[in-house]
Amino acid sequence: MTADAPLRAFLMDDEPLALRRLARMLEATGRVEIVGRATDPARGLRQIAAEPVDVVFLDIQMPGLSGFEVVERLAPGPMVVFTTAYDRHAVQAFEANALDYLLKPIEPERLDKALDRAAGRRGTPEGSELRGALERLARHLRSAGSLDHLASRVGDRVQLVTVEQVTHVYARHKATFAVAAGAEHMLDMTVAELEGKLDPARFIRIHRGVLVNLAWVAELRAEPGGHWSACLKDTRRTELPVARDRVRALKERLGLS
Repeated sequence: MTADAPLRAFLMDDEPLALRRLARMLEATGRVEIVGRATDPARGLRQIAAEPVDVVFLDIQMPGLSGFEVVERLAPGPMVVFTTAYDRHAVQAFEANALDYLLKPIEPERLDKALDRAAGRRGTPEGSELRGALERLARHLRSAGSLDHLASRVGDRVQLVTVEQVTHVYARHKATFAVAAGAEHMLDMTVAELEGKLDPARFIRIHRGVLVNLAWVAELRAEPGGHWSACLKDTRRTELPVARDRVRALKERLGLS
């Protein structure tokens, strides 16, 4: 393969819109051949194993398997560029390592730099350098810790809501609310931002604008027309819609498949 040949890239993100946007940005550079894409991490791993790939663009927060878990299952060879909603400080702390990290929403100039880095390292063994960088990033994010409380501003007061009491978080009319003990608390963060800060072992996104606390899910119910709902254990017996492309991941997290 010549040095100026397009990079063979595989894209993995559980958000279809984010996947399409990244694909458009990469195609616009003229430097990349997209050989595959997946919203399901397990399916993506099978596809990557079936054909040569130079670089994998990989979301960190995904249901079923996180980006870290995907990397652990990747056969040696492909470089990895994380696309992440984590705060900029976590990203900057590891920009000098073998891996690269693109903060969402991805900026074209930053994407070009990542492609420069990938092109310069194509064909070189990643091996231990890749794993070492991954372990350092994981340690950093663990040390940063997940949120224990959510802050809700009420007039001139700030109310702290314990995360384990939050049954779910949802977006409505460009605002974000956390629900705990039947009360709604308006937050200053978006659902996407909270997904990157809440413990992924506890919270999972089940709809574009809904995060649910797995500990509060009582049952998963099939509805007419192929729709699904998550029924909660709260006093209201709240029912939350589950997007079709997220049913499988929710079942796996609940041990139902």
